Amino acid sequence: MKKMNYFEKLAAQGYYIIAEIGVNYYDIAEKENMSLVDAAKLMIAEAKNAGADAVKFQTYTARGLAAKDSPSYWDTSEVPLTSQYEFFKLYEKMGRDDYEVLSRFAEETGIDFLSTPFDFDAADYLESMMSLYKISSSDLTNHPFVRYISRKNMPVILSVGAANAREIDETVSLIHENNEKQLTLLHCVLEYPTPYEHANLKRISALSRKYPECIIGYSDHTKPDECMDVIKSAYLMGAKVIEKHFTLDKTIKGKNDHFHSMDPADLRKIKSGLEFIKSIMGKEEINCLETEETARRNARRSIVAERNISKGEIIAEDMLTFKRPGTGIAPYDLAKIIGKAAKCDIGEDTILQYEMIE
Repeated sequence: MKKMNYFEKLAAQGYYIIAEIGVNYYDIAEKENMSLVDAAKLMIAEAKNAGADAVKFQTYTARGLAAKDSPSYWDTSEVPLTSQYEFFKLYEKMGRDDYEVLSRFAEETGIDFLSTPFDFDAADYLESMMSLYKISSSDLTNHPFVRYISRKNMPVILSVGAANAREIDETVSLIHENNEKQLTLLHCVLEYPTPYEHANLKRISALSRKYPECIIGYSDHTKPDECMDVIKSAYLMGAKVIEKHFTLDKTIKGKNDHFHSMDPADLRKIKSGLEFIKSIMGKEEINCLETEETARRNARRSIVAERNISKGEIIAEDMLTFKRPGTGIAPYDLAKIIGKAAKCDIGEDTILQYEMIE
């Protein structure tokens, strides 16, 4: 069977989950005494088994990403390094050949492979390995880079964390001018981790109203809550694409994004939660459900004789009452029978039918 692409999976499933491995596999490799590639493969397989639709890595070099005096923007009590350059320098060992191996492995595993490029070279060599591009919030105002990626005319997912309305408008317009594919925008808060009270999920519905032509999603940086309610709430607000950092060990301290990442158990909760929400959402039509027909018939009321009514007697309202089931003349048709003659004898507690009335 032909593998569904991003848009087909969204249409068929109703959501699309991206497990962002990022560079967390470096620490898994160290912990498990594995090679970087093997650790990344392990995380790809675990993400697939837990229900993700895609895995996403991050492709950069420290030199191409940050000046040497770039300060940190994360919680330094969780990750103590205060220099972006020194931090990114630790996680730049993977190259084109390695990503090709991971892309092929993801294909064999049955999960989409993505990696966010942070420079033009990475954007070029990743092109043949991916079916869409993810652009980081940090590059939203990097218009030369956004334009370059957009002109490849592959689907684009753009995170819009820490952006104001004008900046988003300008970048969305730039992408539309250079790309024919439907754009996906991810609400995102650039706090690592994001306090629950800062999640600002109403921005999802605001983005949906402002950009009806776009698919809207959510890139989450909160710490996983017990029932994954943040993610489920985002979905209910209209987020169809869910991206969250992924790890195999949330207890790893002082490195990368493990402290706010989901693990396979969390991912399974998200998957089952979204499936449950889908099952209860139903359809927008305002109609009686087929499954309600018996209750509709038996729990509603009919016009019932309050006393014996003789054949030929003129029916008055005080001769009648209203009782279940609703298999006779409905109370809203009371005016149609008041003043009419009984065609036959009607016993007390009889459910009236039209054939009993002249």
